[in-house]
Amino acid sequence: MARRPAYWLMKSEPDVFSYAQLEAAPKQTTLWDGVRNYQARNMMRDEMKVGDLILYYHSNTKPPGIAGVARVVGEGYPDPTQFDPNDSHFDPKSQEDNPRWFVVDIQAVTPLKEYVSLDDIRANGKLADMAVVQRGQRLSVQPVGSAHFREVLRMGGLKGADLS
Repeated sequence: MARRPAYWLMKSEPDVFSYAQLEAAPKQTTLWDGVRNYQARNMMRDEMKVGDLILYYHSNTKPPGIAGVARVVGEGYPDPTQFDPNDSHFDPKSQEDNPRWFVVDIQAVTPLKEYVSLDDIRANGKLADMAVVQRGQRLSVQPVGSAHFREVLRMGGLKGADLS
């Protein structure tokens, strides 16, 4: 039996790499680099699979919220920035034969028709237990339940059929 896609929320600051920049990238694809949290790394390395869908969240902006949907198109592999001393994500303790940090490749699927702000998410009782609204939840990669994913799509003016 085929595995059903999992759902994720991934955070990026729009002035670092916005959803519009993902859409403008070659083949609308990029590697999701720079994650330096072990829990988020483990999810990217061990759990994210090709075909999983992502809510692309703009953080550290006013208002923060979900701008679009992306898809995992490449499973976890070592983050090349950890080995580059000229990169801001360089990790001198990471070794090529034993990397600490991993990336996945993601591809834009569609922008939301309506931006779904964090305040909109908090105001929706159906999303009350979504990780992004939990106090102290700051991970840049978070699992999302299928019901939460569908509700965010609805709020953003999309239906599941819009994701093909």
